[in-house]
Amino acid sequence: MTETALQLFAHRGFEAVTVDEVATAAGVSKRTFFRYFASKEDVVVQFLAGMGADMRAELAARPAGERPSAALLSAVSVPLAACGDHAERTLPVVRLILRTPALLARFLEHEAGWREELAEELARRLGTDPAELYPALAAGMALTAFETVLCRWSEDAGGPDPLVLIARAFELLAPALDSVPG
Repeated sequence: MTETALQLFAHRGFEAVTVDEVATAAGVSKRTFFRYFASKEDVVVQFLAGMGADMRAELAARPAGERPSAALLSAVSVPLAACGDHAERTLPVVRLILRTPALLARFLEHEAGWREELAEELARRLGTDPAELYPALAAGMALTAFETVLCRWSEDAGGPDPLVLIARAFELLAPALDSVPG
């Protein structure tokens, strides 16, 4: 059902597709649709659901002495690698999210949660208080790079691989990220 809905949204536009059309195309009832999703937005947002957990898990798994820039790059690269590996499926969804105001708002909600999770994990790794400025700022910089890469990749289909773009972004950010206050 999710894949069917995403294809419909990508081809016809999010606002143009109704829940009835998604249910019919997926071969389920409208009631069944609502057992799985609270709204049309939730179908697309499901795409985002695991990204934050995946990034945090990757950050937690990085070697203890690794530079913050390298650890954060590795963390935000996890969902970008998945996007790049399945571009034919993910690129239309990323475009849909970034170009549809209601979906963009939900993306930004998720991103705020990810920022908090990454900041907490970074603070744990560094043995600092999560209330300090550095963990939140570093997580924010990493996620700003992530979002910028998604935007650039979605605008320039067939252009640079998202992993190449994020590596370039982190080359710029590394000096600031690795200046951890003592």
